[in-house]
Amino acid sequence: MKQKRLFQHAVKAGILAAFLMAALVCLLPGLVRAEAGPPSAGRKQVALPVYGYRVVNVYPHDRQAYTQGLIWYDGFLYEGTGLNGASSLRKVRLETGRVVEQHSLDRQYFGEGITEWGGRLLQLTWKSNLGFIYDRSSLKVLGTFRYLGEGWGLTHDRDRLIMSDGTATLRFLDPRTLRETGRLNVRYGDVPLTDLNELEFVQGEIYANVYQTDWIARISPQTGAVTGWIDLRGLLPEVDGRIPVDVLNGIAYDAGRKRLFVTGKLWPKLFEIELFRRDP
Repeated sequence: MKQKRLFQHAVKAGILAAFLMAALVCLLPGLVRAEAGPPSAGRKQVALPVYGYRVVNVYPHDRQAYTQGLIWYDGFLYEGTGLNGASSLRKVRLETGRVVEQHSLDRQYFGEGITEWGGRLLQLTWKSNLGFIYDRSSLKVLGTFRYLGEGWGLTHDRDRLIMSDGTATLRFLDPRTLRETGRLNVRYGDVPLTDLNELEFVQGEIYANVYQTDWIARISPQTGAVTGWIDLRGLLPEVDGRIPVDVLNGIAYDAGRKRLFVTGKLWPKLFEIELFRRDP
């Protein structure tokens, strides 16, 4: 576990280039591949719904994109990417994976999660305690905002921004002032669920990638309880896993057509999937 944590922080810091990550994937697959099951619920036995998936469509995805944030808005994907010197905010055409517009961050910033609110795009950074505000149409930077701690994932419900920081705590931000207004502790059984990463608000629930796994947690925004698990093991074909790829990360939801999209860091493909419930 200690070795896994060291690898995790090295990758997020941008110390390893893509080709080195590929080598580590080959040499140390146990460090970056998903666990056999969801995290432990502790002493409290919890039988939660587990959802499998059916692949509806497969789309191209830029294999140089270290995906940190992903949303669907007005017919396009918007994607935030990470790594120092490679971080960006992109407008992407779904069908081709082509980048229509792009804003690159300065090398000092490690880009993280993104969301949309009121015609603006918001993007977190990992350790700079700084978020960027963009005009959605032009991707022009309109301003910045500050927060304490690390920035990981970002989404919103009807009233609040919802932010993850890699811990078991989600933060609520006022979308107008961008100040913190509350916190939500996420638990699976009697255990805090840490490593909450990229977020998406889907039909009244918070979906969260659990970092370094192929599992997505479904979280109640009222109680913080994990209400179910989405098992995405095996989603990326084995042949695609032989090129430089990293972990599952990236959830986008098209509410108008009820389409769910997922991808991963440096993945060559983006998947539209349907969920079905199976036995826990």
